[in-house]
Amino acid sequence: MTSELLDRALIEEAVKKSGLIWVRGAGASEARALWHVWHEGAVCLVGDGPGEQPLPALVDGGAAEVTVRSKDKGGRLVTFRATVSEPASGSAQWETAVAELKGKRLNAPDGEEMPARWARECRVLRLVPTGAVEPLPSGSLAERPVASPATTREPVPAGLPRLLARRRRR
Repeated sequence: MTSELLDRALIEEAVKKSGLIWVRGAGASEARALWHVWHEGAVCLVGDGPGEQPLPALVDGGAAEVTVRSKDKGGRLVTFRATVSEPASGSAQWETAVAELKGKRLNAPDGEEMPARWARECRVLRLVPTGAVEPLPSGSLAERPVASPATTREPVPAGLPRLLARRRRR
């Protein structure tokens, strides 16, 4: 019982202090970084609508793996399993989750109309932790970045070293 309470406290404190969490839904190949709020013992998310974050592979009643990283160092703090639930739009649980999410949503295009838009076009999810904290991995989990045409790896222009040298002399 004591270790269970300590795990819950660790999860709550880590999630509250982190700006982003990494979530992988059941069946997803990779985790996705998502903004969130901690409210009433669960991680609350909003997404899958125009201008909002995508929530792939997160289905009502499904499972998810959540990894929380340190805000300052970026290291993994805790990984835990969670059950996904989608409160009905307009329910008391949905209203309280939306009130918390609304206060944390940055750069919203519609301000006070945001909850109505979320009710029409988005999904609000709760990820409720289940069980114990997963053990930290023993080895490195570093991976090569996904290949992309958006790259800055090009040769340095020939005149750049002279330009930089001139600026240092001033």
